[in-house]
Amino acid sequence: MTSVQTPGLSRFNTLPESAARAELHEVCASSAWGSKLVAQRPYADAEELFLASDAALAELTAEDLSEAMAGHPPIGRPKPGDPTSSREQRGMAGASEELKAEMLELNLAYQERFGHVFLICATGATGEQMRDAVRTRIENSPEAEREIVRTELGKINRIRLTRLVESPVEQEEKH
Repeated sequence: MTSVQTPGLSRFNTLPESAARAELHEVCASSAWGSKLVAQRPYADAEELFLASDAALAELTAEDLSEAMAGHPPIGRPKPGDPTSSREQRGMAGASEELKAEMLELNLAYQERFGHVFLICATGATGEQMRDAVRTRIENSPEAEREIVRTELGKINRIRLTRLVESPVEQEEKH
């Protein structure tokens, strides 16, 4: 089986280190994760990049996970001008004011309990599904929740890395 390298992956493989780190920071705010991925370039194909991402994610410390989560806005409140978080949280866009208020309350309770934002791979999820997830997960132990967060972060990273490697080459002048 031959590997297929997309133009976006080829571009990423050849970016200067600082530009590659900046692109990876848009995927995941953990500098340890980004450093590991930059150090392993070039990647033969997207699957090799995904496996490297998963391995780097598995090695993140609690502090590294906190750094990664700090890059994510609360569900229902995407960063203004951030098309990525708006796209990923689309399920909350049409939510009722009542659901948005409930999510705000649940987000605050979750953050009070765990010390970080509620992190879920929101792509394709409805507002109700996200609400139900936070209701369930707020009962977890901090240790169990940390591992769920790691899994959710892995899903988010794969979606964002897919966009990175499938992006048109014209984005080269972004940095």
